[in-house]
Amino acid sequence: MIPKFPAGSPSIHSILKSRVQEYFDTTGVERRGYTKLYMKAIVLIALLAVVYVHLVFFTPIWYLGLLECAFLGIVISGVGFNVMHDGSHGSFSGNKKLNAFAAWSLDFLGGNAFMWNMKHCMIHHSFTNVDGVDDDINVGILMRMNEHQKKFLMHRFQHWYFWFLYMLLYVAWIFYTDYKKYFSGMIGSVPIKKMSFKDHLAFWSGKVLHAAVYMVIPIMSVGFLPWFIGFMTMGMVAGLVLSIVFQLAHTVDSTEFPLADIDSNKLPDEFAIHQIKTTANFATHNKFISWMVGGLNFQIEHHLFPKISHVHYPAISRIVRNVCKEFNIPYLEYPTMGKAILAHVSHLKKMGTS
Repeated sequence: MIPKFPAGSPSIHSILKSRVQEYFDTTGVERRGYTKLYMKAIVLIALLAVVYVHLVFFTPIWYLGLLECAFLGIVISGVGFNVMHDGSHGSFSGNKKLNAFAAWSLDFLGGNAFMWNMKHCMIHHSFTNVDGVDDDINVGILMRMNEHQKKFLMHRFQHWYFWFLYMLLYVAWIFYTDYKKYFSGMIGSVPIKKMSFKDHLAFWSGKVLHAAVYMVIPIMSVGFLPWFIGFMTMGMVAGLVLSIVFQLAHTVDSTEFPLADIDSNKLPDEFAIHQIKTTANFATHNKFISWMVGGLNFQIEHHLFPKISHVHYPAISRIVRNVCKEFNIPYLEYPTMGKAILAHVSHLKKMGTS
């Protein structure tokens, strides 16, 4: 059963929205993407195209090729963080068609925008860290992500072997989990909404396009074995980067995993407080990381205001911090990415041993 949020008194969510709106009214800036974001998108997409063409049609010596494949995995992650992610939330642009096109970039990268919208935008963003609903914290029996999940003996070692599992995320995503969702009609325990003919067509045309661009053409150009080694290198780097960035937001020391009350089916906190308690920021003063991960190191602000472009998160974070301080709400942030990774490892170790 899908849980509900109680009403807050006062409503922290309403207070936050009011103060953020005041910021936009005062500054006069656009809430969604603008030139800075568009230029970043152009740079990342151009990098993807240049590296792809060089690898496939001007194939360098093997060790340089492997480095380029690894770099391509990072660039693919960057496109996902900065273009697809904002587009899927409708924050890339004020133009709906441009947002839809940005979100569709996921299909070109091997995923599916429809499934992502259901899994990430609707389920994860609504019920963050709620076990049994949020599919992002359900890795199956191989990992125990929170205290409500069953513990197995192998979980004692999950803080060591998680690196390998995270590397497989991207490959598993495009070749298995999307199809599992499609044919089962479920994302974890939540049914997906009915797909229209257009949704079905987009799903299969995207998969065919990805296979043609990332499999058929490279195999014809360089042969099967070089393609396989290169593709897996690219995929494992992309998987590790994507996994780490998203897991640092919710599965670290001190983030909460609340459950709904059995009788009322209500979660302990109102929506905004729930998002703040289940989410963490990291490396918010590192401009390169902020640029590369599309502001996802400002994960608290993103969960509170997903329809606002990530270029505004540094300014919005000051507002959120002040409100948290005013109402004595914990605001979790790690000063560096390294410390956030250590907090994630610590959390996994704790879940495997206690």
